[in-house]
Amino acid sequence: MPSFRVGLGYDVHPFGSDGALVLGGVTVESELGLSGHSDADVVAHAVADAVLGPAGLPDLGTLFPASDDSYRGAKSLDILREAVALVKQEGWWVVNVDVVIAAERPALAPHVAAMSANLTDVLRAAQEPMGPGVLVTVKPKRGEGIGAIGRGEGIAVWAVALLG
Repeated sequence: MPSFRVGLGYDVHPFGSDGALVLGGVTVESELGLSGHSDADVVAHAVADAVLGPAGLPDLGTLFPASDDSYRGAKSLDILREAVALVKQEGWWVVNVDVVIAAERPALAPHVAAMSANLTDVLRAAQEPMGPGVLVTVKPKRGEGIGAIGRGEGIAVWAVALLG
């Protein structure tokens, strides 16, 4: 019987930076970026935690702490790439990742395919040998005016990963 494990990743960042808004490695046109130590790519952060946990590895903040200046302004897809390499070293492969982005603004539907392609490209490094590849789905949802996300104060992301 094959062994599988499921991981859940979550991250949230407030708007506040004058920098670019980067989600899943895609620069999205927006009046504000997200505040954070790296490029604040909340999608890449949630996916990293989703794949690290079921491999028995520490969380993103432990492995790549905000107190380490070498990660200041870093591209989060590069951090995710490092996390995926650690997962692979532990003998696991990524079967699929499902991502939900909660954001009142900006409109994300036009960017879903590019985000999915970027994440798939990074996660492919830990795909099953001779397997069918990694399936990545990205779904944007609105906060419908409820809570901090609904008021447009930031973006939250949940990611679920299946490792085999």
